[in-house]
Amino acid sequence: MSLSWRLTNAGDRLVGSPDGRVDETTWEAFSGHLTAAVRDAAAAGLPLVVDLTALDYMSSRGLRALTIARREAGEAVSITLAAPNDRMREILAISRYDKLFTITDSVGSAG
Repeated sequence: MSLSWRLTNAGDRLVGSPDGRVDETTWEAFSGHLTAAVRDAAAAGLPLVVDLTALDYMSSRGLRALTIARREAGEAVSITLAAPNDRMREILAISRYDKLFTITDSVGSAG
């Protein structure tokens, strides 16, 4: 399974949209895209929303990529995780990432 990434400027925020799975074979690409998006958001002075709508699955390595992005963002960039499916929401809750990130039900309510 592959992973694609799209970054769009929604005016008042940047929206990163991964599509596919974040697993052992794709987590490094996901991490690279996410870190670049954090840097772009910091440069633009905008919050970053990660749209999880099309993400089927995320392994522990994907969670590690989120941790790296959170560290990179520091106080400069807020990161919101938007529209996770039920499985992703459970993964985020079990790993307590719902304490590290704001999680919203839709991209429209994020940022």
